Amino acid sequence: MSDGVYDMPEEPRRTRRTSGQRPRALLPTIATLIVLLILFSVFTDVWTQRLWYRSVDYGEVFSTVLGTRVLLFFAVGLLMAAAVVANVIVAFRTRPRIALAPSPSPGFERYGDLLQQRGKIAIAALATLMLVFGGSAASGEWKVFLAWRNRTPFGVTDKHFNKDIAFFVFDYPWLRVLLGFGYSIVLLSLVAAIITHYLYGGFRPSAKGQKASGAAQVQFSVLLGLLVLLKAFSYWLDRYGLAVSDSKLFTGISYTGDNAVLPSKEILAVIAVLCAVLFFANVVRKTWLLPGVGTVVLVLSAILLGALWPAALQQLRVRPSEPVKEASYITKNIQATRQAYGLEKTKIINYAATTTATPSQLVADAGVLPGIRLIDPSVVGPTFEQLQQVRGFYSFPTDLDVDRYKIGNEVRDTVIAVREVEIDRLPAGQRNWNNDHTVYTHGYGVVAANGNQRASDGAPVFSSKDLPPTGELGDYEPRIYFGEQSPDYSIVGGPKGGQAVELDTPEGQNGGPPTLNTYTGKGGVPVGSFGNKLLYATKFRDANLLLSSRVNSDSKILYDRNPRERVEKAAPWLTPDGDPYPAIVDGQVVWIVDGYTTSANFPYSQKVALDDSTRDTTTGRGTVAQQPSEEINYIRNSVKAVVNAFDGSVDLYAWDESDPLLKTWMKAFPDTVKPRSDISPALMSHLRYPEDMFKVQRDLLAKYHVEDSTTWYQNSDLWRVPADPTSNPGSGTDSAAVSQPPFYLSLRMPDQKESKFSLTSVYVPNAQRENLTGFLAVDSEASSPDYGQIRILKLPGNVQIPGPGQVSNKFQTDESIRQALLPLNQPSSGARATFGNLLTLPLGGGLLYVQPVYATRSSGAGSYPVLRYVLVGFGDRVAYGTTLKEALEKVFNADVETGERPPGTNPTTPPSNQTIKQALAEAQTAYSAAQAALRAGNLAEYEVQVNKMKAAVDRAVAAGAAPQTPNPTPNPSTPPTPTNPPSSPTG
Repeated sequence: MSDGVYDMPEEPRRTRRTSGQRPRALLPTIATLIVLLILFSVFTDVWTQRLWYRSVDYGEVFSTVLGTRVLLFFAVGLLMAAAVVANVIVAFRTRPRIALAPSPSPGFERYGDLLQQRGKIAIAALATLMLVFGGSAASGEWKVFLAWRNRTPFGVTDKHFNKDIAFFVFDYPWLRVLLGFGYSIVLLSLVAAIITHYLYGGFRPSAKGQKASGAAQVQFSVLLGLLVLLKAFSYWLDRYGLAVSDSKLFTGISYTGDNAVLPSKEILAVIAVLCAVLFFANVVRKTWLLPGVGTVVLVLSAILLGALWPAALQQLRVRPSEPVKEASYITKNIQATRQAYGLEKTKIINYAATTTATPSQLVADAGVLPGIRLIDPSVVGPTFEQLQQVRGFYSFPTDLDVDRYKIGNEVRDTVIAVREVEIDRLPAGQRNWNNDHTVYTHGYGVVAANGNQRASDGAPVFSSKDLPPTGELGDYEPRIYFGEQSPDYSIVGGPKGGQAVELDTPEGQNGGPPTLNTYTGKGGVPVGSFGNKLLYATKFRDANLLLSSRVNSDSKILYDRNPRERVEKAAPWLTPDGDPYPAIVDGQVVWIVDGYTTSANFPYSQKVALDDSTRDTTTGRGTVAQQPSEEINYIRNSVKAVVNAFDGSVDLYAWDESDPLLKTWMKAFPDTVKPRSDISPALMSHLRYPEDMFKVQRDLLAKYHVEDSTTWYQNSDLWRVPADPTSNPGSGTDSAAVSQPPFYLSLRMPDQKESKFSLTSVYVPNAQRENLTGFLAVDSEASSPDYGQIRILKLPGNVQIPGPGQVSNKFQTDESIRQALLPLNQPSSGARATFGNLLTLPLGGGLLYVQPVYATRSSGAGSYPVLRYVLVGFGDRVAYGTTLKEALEKVFNADVETGERPPGTNPTTPPSNQTIKQALAEAQTAYSAAQAALRAGNLAEYEVQVNKMKAAVDRAVAAGAAPQTPNPTPNPSTPPTPTNPPSSPTG
């Protein structure tokens, strides 16, 4: 019994010891597992990225970026870890034997004792933390480092500091990064030293008498001196930062910046250096009096010189005569802005913009009319779907694209879209892993419609359609494995002779069962091995990649399939355009993506927010991406990128080969960008002026079309892009705040001899008025010698030319148009009217507005818009017609030819040329003058005009045409016969 009495307590004690050991053993195990999972996740991400880059032959991009990030991670991380740990060790080893004062809180010394017992663990943990913190921050600056390391001179010297522009674009950002890391390292070292000295009694700010030990004072002095020295360097860098900082009026150095801020920064830099010397001297003198005085002087100087002096100068000297004081600085800003955004060669043409047009003027511009695009790419997406979708799992984007194709002997503006697969549209009963990832893997074919033609029922006239694709665009590989709406990932490919499972078309050529396909392209990453299966199962959190028999030894996985995303990954230094567009090039469907090099450090150039400058009613809708919210003040369309829709290959072509940023990145990533000379003629015919860059330029030209500093300052000639009058108020878009998008169409500017594919927009005054003040167009044909030439037709201030909003209002309030559209807007009709893009183009000495009107059944499945009417406005006159020809003839009261031929027909007259059109116009003018002279009884003048008319007719005949013209000796009693020029269907 006695043994039992004494033995009984032993068992619980052993139990408690065992239960206490289990948690202690379990916690390291759990921690180890967590660390291993994190490491495996990181490895999975890195290795799958490597496999993706190798699959598109851009392995060097991956290795360069990874190598640079690792280099920065360890260089800065180890430096930060070493500095902080070194200061902790110095503080520990120089701790006093007896604390300067008791600890303010009981038991505080325990923390010091604990750290002393676990010193190596504590130091290792601190070093690891600093390594990760500093290294992670540094690795994110790899772009700044690579740009600095491979910098290319601009060849243009800044006149204020006498430095090449490259210093501001490449050197200045990197110096700022280094300064930031320097601050972090010194500040963290100071904090670590203060905490260590405090723990071991070497620093007691609340103690009476001595507050810091001699060693602590020395260490603090050195670190504070380094901190102030870095501040001196910051002041010195701030001088250059003035050239790229925003002042009240503009970006760049202002009068106050030049005469107050700049000298104050220089003075403050010198004071900071002297203050740092006083801190370093404190190592010897060991008195805080002089460093304290220096710090007070520095702070007071910063207030007086850095704040009060500039404010007083601005208020007392600049503000009373600001236009005069700022004139030279405004001029510098205007010149730099126009240079940085490629605006220096903009042509401004004074345009009379008459409100009436004579038949002779229409004859001269007859070649422009066939280029007026009636098919609105932002409206007819549902029409494409209903007429060309074929099956519910195919889809088209909300906003289609505009391109041009040579069909027969004509180059036509074409609305084009890719038929892509969208698995979210599959019925619920068909949704499973096999269907989602191995059957519905790709889209099929391109659908295109002539931009200026309509069928008899108002539907588009397709130049490419159906499954398999047929039409006038030639033969091409129709399978679309890489597109804007492709699935997140697909498993494709298989052994030769194996059973195909990928759905090609829903049925065969002549009906019957579906046709299936096995992918044979070079794109994708092989996933036949167990290792790759495991990696991608982890990446996509999908165990079926390991378990499914559909993933065989010859399978590949396709992912990151959006063309814009592929270009971003292949060239991470580029900013891609928000709207890639498809084209058929050399028998392949490709996506063309414009790539931009940008900077926010071009001196004196005006900064703009990229997302704000490129936003309009199409941005963010459907597949049109919004640009990132970053500020820029330099942009170039340096690269044309091409993504193959079948194999996903990415080709980068240098476009602006003079761009220093492009040259810099080509040195950083050699052999990744092909020379411009490698662009094939077929591809060149589909390249166009980029839309987002044009939006940025038009945003700036609203103010920077003015080159006079006084006018610029007064904002007396400030323009703005009008709101889109066609935006649907019920769509949730605030039409009053969203700009009208630019439009691609073929037109002829007054100084051009023939129509050119162009990107256009308009301006209205920056006031509560909506009349037109300017028309903007840029030549968008890549093969044209005038490609990129920006032209502005500046309208006179004394002529009221209606703007888009006013014309839209006229269209909707005109009685004849209202009566025509009334059946479409009646609730009982079951239909509704949709107004298409409101196009503007110069014609007949004025500006012509054209707007298609579509009818859509208001309810029921299968409804889609069809073109019903065309509205036309010129001057104060508006009219409508079922065709463009009919509407134009009502407005101009003259016979015109618009090229709206039924499909399958050919022109009835030979194509005209400029000589014939000009000769006929002169003949018509001379005829009118002869009639006027005859009525006035001036027979001599009558004879002169008749001779001019005959000479003009002879020139037309000699040019190869003999159109019907008035008799060389007209009968005064006979009314003139309208002259019908040969049609000119120039898409």
